[in-house]
Amino acid sequence: MFSLINILGLSIGIAFTLLIGAYVWGQLQVNHQLKNANNQYIILSKWKDPNLGNDITSIADLPKSLADNYPNLVANYYHFDGVSTNVSKGDMHYREAIQLGDSTLLKMYGFKLLDGDARTALNDPFAVVITQKMALKYFGKTEVAGQTLSFESMHGDHHDFMITGVLAPIGKNSVTDLIAGSGSEFFFPAAAAKYFNRTLTGWVNAGTVDYLELKAGVDPKTVDRAIASLMQKLEPDQVIRTSLTPYLVNLQDYSMTANGGLVKKMTRTLSGIAFFILLMAIINFVNICVGRASGRMREMGIRKVMGGLRKQLIGQFLAESTLMVAIATAIALIIYLIARPYFSDILGSDLAGLFNFPLYLPLVLVLFVLLIGMIAGIYPALVLSALKSVDSLKGKLSSVKESVAFRKTLVAFQFLTAGTVLIGAIIISKQVNLFFNGNLGYDKNYIVYAQVPRDWTPQGVNKIENIRQQLLQMPQVSNATLSYEIPDGHNGGNYLVYPQSNKTHIISVTGMVTDGNYTAVYNIPLKAGTFLNRTYSPADSVQIAVNQSQAAALGWRNPADAVGQKVIIPAYSNTEPYTICGVTADFVFGSMRTQTGPVTFMNVYKTNLYRYFSIKLKPGNLQGSIAALQKKWGELLPGAPFEYHFMDDALGKLYSNEIHLKKAAYIATGLAMVIVLLGVLGLISLGIQKRTKEIGIRKVLGSSVAGISVLFLKDFLGVVMIAGVAACPIAYFVMNKWLNDYAYRISITLTPFIFAVTILTLITAGLIVLQTMKAAFLSPVKSLKSE
Repeated sequence: MFSLINILGLSIGIAFTLLIGAYVWGQLQVNHQLKNANNQYIILSKWKDPNLGNDITSIADLPKSLADNYPNLVANYYHFDGVSTNVSKGDMHYREAIQLGDSTLLKMYGFKLLDGDARTALNDPFAVVITQKMALKYFGKTEVAGQTLSFESMHGDHHDFMITGVLAPIGKNSVTDLIAGSGSEFFFPAAAAKYFNRTLTGWVNAGTVDYLELKAGVDPKTVDRAIASLMQKLEPDQVIRTSLTPYLVNLQDYSMTANGGLVKKMTRTLSGIAFFILLMAIINFVNICVGRASGRMREMGIRKVMGGLRKQLIGQFLAESTLMVAIATAIALIIYLIARPYFSDILGSDLAGLFNFPLYLPLVLVLFVLLIGMIAGIYPALVLSALKSVDSLKGKLSSVKESVAFRKTLVAFQFLTAGTVLIGAIIISKQVNLFFNGNLGYDKNYIVYAQVPRDWTPQGVNKIENIRQQLLQMPQVSNATLSYEIPDGHNGGNYLVYPQSNKTHIISVTGMVTDGNYTAVYNIPLKAGTFLNRTYSPADSVQIAVNQSQAAALGWRNPADAVGQKVIIPAYSNTEPYTICGVTADFVFGSMRTQTGPVTFMNVYKTNLYRYFSIKLKPGNLQGSIAALQKKWGELLPGAPFEYHFMDDALGKLYSNEIHLKKAAYIATGLAMVIVLLGVLGLISLGIQKRTKEIGIRKVLGSSVAGISVLFLKDFLGVVMIAGVAACPIAYFVMNKWLNDYAYRISITLTPFIFAVTILTLITAGLIVLQTMKAAFLSPVKSLKSE
């Protein structure tokens, strides 16, 4: 039984560590498989005011200008514009992510083709390279070079593009999959941008993703200085020239540092959890090995009397413990194979198979087996083998008390770790629940959103608004709005705004393009005035709405004072003012990691830009409502896929890392509890085995079963309580630091700490009572037998 407990606990710890190790190793390998990975860079943007632009996009003309002006520094470049569009083949219609970029894509990164010629694949303006996944999706095979697919432009036109290449499977990278979960599947040459009504050129275009391949040995700081020089010489826009600092980041480092280092924080957190889970498992193993040792004193004495040498006894103990660690490691590898698909889903990343790891993994496992085997076996090997034969046969061991204290210290460390992990899991869970159930400033319930076909012309807006009106006639639909944005943090662009009366008071704002129904659908409260008119007239083109933060930033602390005020938006006009018709309450537009900033609502009829229908369904039979909506969509928008999502899906993408961390924390908590309880089970069983005669004597002298149980409870509950209390400040420090990354966060209350300590205490007490009751009910006659 002790061997089973030991092996099971250790194998769980090793398996969990391997699984987390596979995740961390996979994240560290991102972009490393690219050709000349050491020299591949992305150009990021640092704005004086973060609201002025995105950090992952930069100046469209910058890569080519660097290559032309500094051929001694730049070996190659690639830049792209990422959008989505409707793709059709016969009766198949899907909305897909696409990239419009330079023809250097395949050569620069060493991407291979399963079909087609990489040298010419991106030469024709109506050519497209697709992924293996898309080839199978649309054609059911990969040999599809020469076939065609129809793509919709931003004006609503359709045109056939010839497939000139099928990409071989690509490892996770920051070129084809810059934003995790929304990677591109179709790659077009830059010449195709004209058809899609997109632009990949211009010094005032700060919306392309730019990459450089530097020549071997070139210092990226030298290129940063070259960028600064070009910006001063060639950038005509004063705001961009004075506010933007482009800089290089090596692609091998980028994935770990993107989005404020989210992936790095995730890997560090999971690595720390895995380390402590493994440490707990090792402590269990060592603890039980040490505990069992004193019960083998007579065995050692007999072996010595029979002629056994000390080195033979030492070899026996070390061989036994090493063999058990080897068995546990083998079982852990089997657990890894079984659990890998499940953990891949939990962590949102495909974990490597055992044969995909580096060749040094087997060596690491062998060293681990030898090291832990030595640690676990060294105490009994040296102490027991050194005892005199007479003392061994009498069962005398002067260091028993010290051994018990040592083992209780190890148990206390385990409970401290388990308590910290449990408290952390509760707090992480509460913060994740806040993302979905907290006060977002709008009502996301019963809202489904879907992208609509693009025709960014006045006629296109009129057509799609007429379709919205027809959707409103459905008995299942409460309301609907047409917009460029949904509250998921992705907006069409940021721009500057200042009051007409004060040209020096300039602020940057998040721009949103909507019709007049947006606040009604999302139930965003109005603080003053009215929102954009629901029935559009030409005079409404100069009406805008702002949120409370923007009104305050412009100097109007009282929202009512902002209504009727005129502001200038240079991105649209330096002379024509816009009138603020209403002020909305602040709402969480993007992630809770950042505070809500100024927001301007522009009328969709003014910009002619839109992407989404947000449809508010009536409560009731949601499945039936979706089915009816899908049927109506097919009638009104033939050839356009109805790929709908609920707002919770958008939030799920926004907080994917936190959701994965929450799931991993739950599993770690469960494993920590299992390992701790296995250790307690082993030590209690060991203690009962050693005190069997004492229990028998106590029963003969009149002790009750409850009294005997209390005797063992005293030995462990004090340790559990002390460890639980010690875990509280550690957990508070760690979780408070984690929560500091969020502008909107929960308050840390006493509840998680009390709950964690109570649960640990109750479970441990229950386990101890069950074990001792079994021993206490044993007949004293059997307990007192010597042989």
